[in-house]
Amino acid sequence: MERFKGYTIAHFRKDLLAGLIVGVIALPLGMAFAIASGAKPEYGIYTTIVAGILISLCGGSKYQIGGPTGAFIPILLGIVLTYGYENLLIAGFLSGIMLVLMGLFRLGSLIKFIPRPVTIGFTSGIAVIIFTGQIANFLGLEGIKKHEDFLSNMRELFLHLDTLNVYSVITATIGLLTIIITPKYVPKIPGPLLSLIVSSGVAMLLFPEQVATIGSTFGEIPNRLPHLSFPHVTLEKVVAMLRPAFVIAMLGAIESLLSAVVADGMTGTKHHSNRELIGQGIANIVTPFFGGIPATGAIARTATNIKSGATSPLSGVIHGLVVLVTLLLFAPYASHIPLASMAPILMIVAWNMSERKEFVHVLKTKSTDSIVLVITFLLTIFTNLTIAVEVGLILAIILFVKRMSDIFTVAKVLPDPTKKRMKVSSQIVEKGRDCPQISIYTIEGPLFFGVAQMFEQSIMSTIHHQPRVLILRMSKVPYIDQTGEANLASMVDHFQKHGGTILISGIQPQPQDMLKKSGLYDRIGEGCFFEHTGDALNAAFAHIQRDRCIGCRHYAFEECRNLVRPQSETMGIYRSSGNLK
Repeated sequence: MERFKGYTIAHFRKDLLAGLIVGVIALPLGMAFAIASGAKPEYGIYTTIVAGILISLCGGSKYQIGGPTGAFIPILLGIVLTYGYENLLIAGFLSGIMLVLMGLFRLGSLIKFIPRPVTIGFTSGIAVIIFTGQIANFLGLEGIKKHEDFLSNMRELFLHLDTLNVYSVITATIGLLTIIITPKYVPKIPGPLLSLIVSSGVAMLLFPEQVATIGSTFGEIPNRLPHLSFPHVTLEKVVAMLRPAFVIAMLGAIESLLSAVVADGMTGTKHHSNRELIGQGIANIVTPFFGGIPATGAIARTATNIKSGATSPLSGVIHGLVVLVTLLLFAPYASHIPLASMAPILMIVAWNMSERKEFVHVLKTKSTDSIVLVITFLLTIFTNLTIAVEVGLILAIILFVKRMSDIFTVAKVLPDPTKKRMKVSSQIVEKGRDCPQISIYTIEGPLFFGVAQMFEQSIMSTIHHQPRVLILRMSKVPYIDQTGEANLASMVDHFQKHGGTILISGIQPQPQDMLKKSGLYDRIGEGCFFEHTGDALNAAFAHIQRDRCIGCRHYAFEECRNLVRPQSETMGIYRSSGNLK
């Protein structure tokens, strides 16, 4: 394999160390993410093992570390509360199939087109949900019922504040302080692991059985992998789970590719986006057979993997094996970990993923992106991620179309004798001058569905007579879609029907290709397309030179006469290609 080309024992040692460090970090996170998602902690461990190994082996990034992540928490919790855990496994399996199809159909590059304000908005919203979701465990509140909506969960907290457990607060505070100070004093030791050890040790030694633990809440963690199994699948369940599965797949694709991009930036390498999606899909297809929850690329663990010296995907495989060995040897001890010790770990995860700096930066721009950001953020918190992303994308598209429409211009122009080499200008027309036989328009901006009708109306409404020749200067039109082509075709048909001729100058490759595919290029005529406006004017003069100037009320007679008599000395300027660009 390319990713193992030139692999040596020295590389293996680096991968072994990196895998060991990341595996130690991943173990508590796997349990914490599973608990927050409404699943048993061991399911998070199973996901870390199975998905972590498969994503490293089958993915498109050399350094990607996969497993359960915080971004999935609100989605998975909502599915568990609404449909039950067994249906979550079906949704995860379906999402894996969708991810594989995305990769096979080469959709990996399309994920990057999701607007940044949308991703920042829903990521920050998820961070808020994760953080607030751990307040109950931090305070040791009892009798809390989990709900799908944010406001109901906040109401639960206020209603049960009287059940606050001081010992839980002490345990969680010790854990939080340990995570904060560890990077400063012992940076080589993973903060989450040391936090678990210290806070759990304090709780067991000073006030045993005074705080809720993993074992007392979820039962003992088995020190083995589960037997392969899968819930009963029916067509009704599959149909019901399609939309949740699609949300999981889309979020998984976004998270994994963002993580791979981060890895590329840290290492100077380049990942294979479509292969990454296929690897993520395979992992999510297999993991449910072990009872695991959906997984994706984990940005923080991937960055830690790189900083620890990883050189190949083998470090990700080793990280999964480290978690497996830990499960087999130390699972009974994990049952004694207080839930209050897990809370600060997830709170720090939420704080780190909140993208607070980017959030504030976009807000400061006070642009339409700020509106998209805030709406996506609020909808993520107060409704759900599906609605937030859908509305955010639709709003971003509408605002983008509006911006493109604003920059699109159609201006009627004429040669300006006061300018050097008689460049065309709209000022001549604005002064009330016009030519009855030749109309020239400069078009700027993409000609697409948002401006197509305005384009046709702008030209038709400003032509108060039927000119013999209409010249469209399109050197600044980078793109034409089907709607734009249709409106241009309608205008061409109108002019040709009344005996007029349309000439086009400076057309760019994409618009020209679109006109050729639609047949409009041939209807206009290959001889009617010119590189420069000067060439188009020469053709226009040749077309009408046999006619005498009919004069006009607004345009100076002598200037009009010169326009329609190219044989004159004055018009020798026009005959030089490129003078009127």
